[in-house]
Amino acid sequence: MLQWITLISTVVGAAIATGSAMLLDRRRWQRERLDRGLEIRRTLYGDYLACLSEARHTCGDVARDPDMRLPERRTVAREAFGPCIGMRYQMTITAPTPVVSASEDAFRRLRDLRDRVMAGVLVTDAAYLAGRRDYDDALATLRLRMREDLGSGAGDTRH
Repeated sequence: MLQWITLISTVVGAAIATGSAMLLDRRRWQRERLDRGLEIRRTLYGDYLACLSEARHTCGDVARDPDMRLPERRTVAREAFGPCIGMRYQMTITAPTPVVSASEDAFRRLRDLRDRVMAGVLVTDAAYLAGRRDYDDALATLRLRMREDLGSGAGDTRH
């Protein structure tokens, strides 16, 4: 009888140890998976913001040049905005819904600003200034949503 109790105790102990190890491994795997997802989104968000910023700055440069001919304005503004399109699609398949919604709004506001610049609007024109304000507001909201998703302190939207 004593031998059976020893054997049963050993089996139960081994089962508990194996179960604990499996549970710990599963939790570690889940934590690593979440960390990888967070890092992927952090990198994507940085790349997307950089892409939007570069396109916006190029559009601003074009809008500051009153001597640039319309065909050249169109080409430069269109080419500057092009990379944002691919990044936009990456955002839609990677980011959570609140970030995607804010991302789409910022994208559209920048596209509207680009269209104004392509039409010949200058940086001092009311149409440019209104478009820039709309874009800046949408960008601030996008940054806020990204920070909320990343857990980076939602209240701080400074550059």
